[in-house]
Amino acid sequence: MLPRLKCSGTTITLFQSPEEGWQLYTSAQAPDGKCICTAVIPAQSTCSRDGRSRELRQLMEKVQNVSQSMEVLELRTYRDLQYVRGMETLMRSLDARLRAADGSLSAKSFQELKDRMTELLPLSSVLEQYKADTRTIVRLREDVRNLSGSLATIQEEMGAYGYEDLQQRVMALEARLHACAQKLGCGKLTGVSNPITVRAMGSRFGSWMTDTMAPSADSRVWYMDGYYKGRRVLEFRTLGDFIKGQNFIQHLLPQPWAGTGHVVYNGSLFYNKYQSNVVVKYHFRSRSVLVQRSLPGAGYNNTFPYSWGGFSDMDFMVDESGLWAVYTTNQNAGNIVVSRLDPHTLEVMRSWDTGYPKRSAGEAFMICGVLYVTNSHLAGAKVYFAYFTNTSSYEYTDVPFHNQYSHISMLDYNPRERALYTWNNGHQVLYNVTLFHVISTSGDP
Repeated sequence: MLPRLKCSGTTITLFQSPEEGWQLYTSAQAPDGKCICTAVIPAQSTCSRDGRSRELRQLMEKVQNVSQSMEVLELRTYRDLQYVRGMETLMRSLDARLRAADGSLSAKSFQELKDRMTELLPLSSVLEQYKADTRTIVRLREDVRNLSGSLATIQEEMGAYGYEDLQQRVMALEARLHACAQKLGCGKLTGVSNPITVRAMGSRFGSWMTDTMAPSADSRVWYMDGYYKGRRVLEFRTLGDFIKGQNFIQHLLPQPWAGTGHVVYNGSLFYNKYQSNVVVKYHFRSRSVLVQRSLPGAGYNNTFPYSWGGFSDMDFMVDESGLWAVYTTNQNAGNIVVSRLDPHTLEVMRSWDTGYPKRSAGEAFMICGVLYVTNSHLAGAKVYFAYFTNTSSYEYTDVPFHNQYSHISMLDYNPRERALYTWNNGHQVLYNVTLFHVISTSGDP
């Protein structure tokens, strides 16, 4: 069975199968804004072994058989009824002829009456069929009586649930589903939605984002046009204000940026200082640089950019587990390096060499500790490569990715909204993602 479950939050908890885990797909939003979760329940579930469930299935099969028999009976009765009505007209005609004859019939009239009587011969078989159908109706009536008795017995065993009782049971199930926020926070990427264009604004290259750590009531949007030597950051109060181009303030960074791989995390902007491998942490509220640090060995100034260039040597990302930097070094022969950063000190906590050449990547983003890489920044791109930091392993993927405006220069995942933010040829675009989960019998994802 494959029930679709709508949940108001992004996480849910599911009761577990006694033999195997539940598989779960979650997607950020349906058209009405709700989270969509699809649960794949194990075939060998407790329901399939329940005696009353088996009895109910058998009863349903009997009901289906009765329904089919009644449909056949109805069709045959309708056909025979039409025939009998025709015969009724013929018999009335014969009766009128006999009354008009007054006891004398010519040879011609007699032959005509004989021919008419021959037409009535099939009526006997129709009447026999009616007798058989009458017996069928008696049998069906008995089947229905037995089914009613069986259903009444099961109802007594299971309890008679009125509308309010059923509503309470549904609410209890929903409560269990909505309780899963932490457990289903992570999963494997299996799908990317069609693009949702939020606005067309600015040049061909740039970045825009929201704060992944902000509470849900904080919907501020930051906008940074261009990919080098920029210093102006626009802060819009809400997404609606961003769409309308109103209610914004301006931040002037003390040091210019390079590339488009910036990210806002817990009230601060993390970006690459122009013509250097320095990471800068700029705090919006205090309008000051809290810390800056060189990323050891990282290429810069278009040494190891993505395939589109644009000084995209260093790309900063945030997922469910924290702050990341994606870059490469000469020591790694131009392959992508992923590093966990301490958001307070900007020190590298741990690094992984993915083995994937950065110049062959269109863009990249992190979800749940997994780096996903697209194979192009142009039309026809797809999510082609995934590197799992928890196991230091990789796999090639084939997740379609609709590049509507044909030139992506920024691609970042927002774990709060479970959506991808992109800058696509002067358009600010969103994609929802679908993640796959397995809930084990121990309850651990």
